[in-house]
Amino acid sequence: MPKSSAGNNRRIILAGSNPGLRLFDENGKVTAYASIWMVDWSIRGSGAAVVLWFDGIVRVVSEDVDLASWLEQYFVRSFLEVQGLPWHEPAVERDMVQVSMNLADGLSAKAADIQIEMGGVLDRRLFATENFQLAEGNHSLSLVIAPVRSATVSIGGASVPGFVQVDGSPDRPGSSAFLTTAEVWQR
Repeated sequence: MPKSSAGNNRRIILAGSNPGLRLFDENGKVTAYASIWMVDWSIRGSGAAVVLWFDGIVRVVSEDVDLASWLEQYFVRSFLEVQGLPWHEPAVERDMVQVSMNLADGLSAKAADIQIEMGGVLDRRLFATENFQLAEGNHSLSLVIAPVRSATVSIGGASVPGFVQVDGSPDRPGSSAFLTTAEVWQR
C-alpha cells in the first residue's frame, strides 16, 4: 500500500469535487457566487449540494441538508471568494441536486429552481497545498482544476446578471469560474 506524504498525519475528511463560480458586473463587483459540491465520501456522508449567494441571500440546496449545512459552514464560509460578501445565515432547502460534469465540456447543475451552466474549459492542472485555512484551522487540499471561459446562473428561469472574469496567461489561464475533480481535503 502506498505511503502518504512524509510527515503527514492528517486524515481525509472529504473526497469529491467542488466546482465554483463568481460572476461580476462591469465595475468588478460580485453579482453571484456558487459552490457546487459532489461529495463521493466525507466524515459527514456523501451527496450533492449547491451553495448560492445572490443579492445578499445565501441558499443551500441538497437532499441531505445536514451534509449541505456542514459544507457551507465548514468550507464555503472560509473561501477567499466569499470574503467581503454580506454572508447571512443561509436558507437551507431540501431538494434534489443534479450535476453533470466533465473536464472536456463543462458542467450543468440543477438544484430546486437554480440552474448553473459552465463551459469553455481553458486548461486542466493539478493544485495542491498543505496550508489551506478554514475556520477549523489548517488543512491540506489537492485537486485537478479546470478554469472555464463562461458560466451562467438562473433562478426560476431568470438569468442572474454578470459575467466570468478570465485572466492569467495563455500558458496558465485563470478564471472566476472553474471545475474541479479528484478533490481531497485533509485535516
